[in-house]
Formats: sequence, C-alpha cells, structure tokens
Amino acid sequence: VQVKESGGGSVQAGGSLRLSCVASGSMYSTYCMGWFRQAPGKERVGLAHIDGNGNINYEDFVKGRFTITKDSATNTLYLQMNRLQPEDTSMYYCAAAWEVAGACEWDNFAYWGRGTQVTVAS
Repeated sequence: VQVKESGGGSVQAGGSLRLSCVASGSMYSTYCMGWFRQAPGKERVGLAHIDGNGNINYEDFVKGRFTITKDSATNTLYLQMNRLQPEDTSMYYCAAAWEVAGACEWDNFAYWGRGTQVTVAS
C-alpha cells in the first residue's frame, strides 16, 4: 500500500486549504484512512480518520474546522481545512491501516505518505 499527499501550501490566518491523498496498492473495502500532523519539535497527532463504511472520527481540536472525506472509487482521501490559524502550521501526513474488529485505531496506521507542508501566516 502506498499513499501520497498533496495540496499543502502557505495561507494567511483564516484561510482554507484542501489536502488530497491517493492510496494505491492492495486496498480493500475494510481499511482505514486518516490524517495526522506533526509540528517541529512536537509529537505526531491524529486529526481524523474514516473507515471502509464511511464512519468518521475527529479529534476534538479540529471538529468544526476540518472535514475528512473519501472518494472510494479512486481511493482518494481529502481533508478540507477552514479557518486555519498559525498553530495549524505543521507537516500533514496521510496514512492507511486495516480495520481491527471493524474499527479504526490510531495506533494501527502503518502505511504513511511523506507529508505535505502547511504554513499559516498570522
């Protein structure tokens, strides 16, 4: 399984960006895809994930601002980010994982992209 992100860039505070991630390889219906980010000197954190049935989980700090969607026909994952703030500046990563007991677990994401940089200026 390979995943590749795109869509990062620089925006002003309050702006929006949409990230994309294409997954390829041996993908089946029972897999999870998710978005993570890591700022310099900080740990990587999960943002949102979606399972094979379209069930979505968001971390609280992105609810209402970020939206995860998936085009199953093309194995493409999206992250729409609105009202961006300087603290959202990070490297954003897409990842894939097999479901465990029909659910996605943050610790199970095993296939990672190289990341796309998002920079938000104040």
